[in-house]
Amino acid sequence: MWQAKIFTLYPDFFPGPLNKGLYGKALANKIWDLKVVNIREAAEDKHKTVDDTPFGGGSGMLLKADILAKSLDENKKEGERIFYLSPKGKKLDQKLALELSKEKSISLICGHFEGVDERLLSTRNIEELSIGDFILSGGETASFVVLDSILRLLPGVLGNEKSKTDESFQNGLLEYPQYTKPQIWEEKSVPEVLLSGDHNKIKDWRLSQSEAITRVRRPDLWEKYKKN
Repeated sequence: MWQAKIFTLYPDFFPGPLNKGLYGKALANKIWDLKVVNIREAAEDKHKTVDDTPFGGGSGMLLKADILAKSLDENKKEGERIFYLSPKGKKLDQKLALELSKEKSISLICGHFEGVDERLLSTRNIEELSIGDFILSGGETASFVVLDSILRLLPGVLGNEKSKTDESFQNGLLEYPQYTKPQIWEEKSVPEVLLSGDHNKIKDWRLSQSEAITRVRRPDLWEKYKKN
């Protein structure tokens, strides 16, 4: 059973949307498991203080290394990969999501304030992970994105396993256009090739569409695709 461990100051956020739909069903069926750790429980003073001002001055507060380290040390598994959700981190992509789906478990640290004491990251072998070039108020929202990208790749979660291979980024390209009934809608018809029954022609059409869309919308992906 694949497990996600969330370290957060707001445990009530979870499981949130992950308890609904296919993910909620998979959680109930023990395909995956979620453990939520309240970082504040590791604080020992009466105010349960988890943050302090940065040395050298500056705005905001930082999560304290000693508090977060204690929380991690009491809950992490041996050899488990730990990620701190941060805009400075390696960007999440489909390749990494697939890689993490093959781990037995991962831990995600949801940051707040201005960040975390750098010493924690180096002493606990923590990897920084980003979901994009923008700032969020906390790591909880980002953790939902990370888990969503992974959970759908676990065997038994999706109803149709083939759908995982016919998607954007799976082969380095954006996904081709899709159509359903009615065949004609507002005087627009479904492309004839999709009605032909010729699977080779349909496959070729879908590939050409994916290539054209990727070339225009994501030239960065297109350049990588051409090199492969």
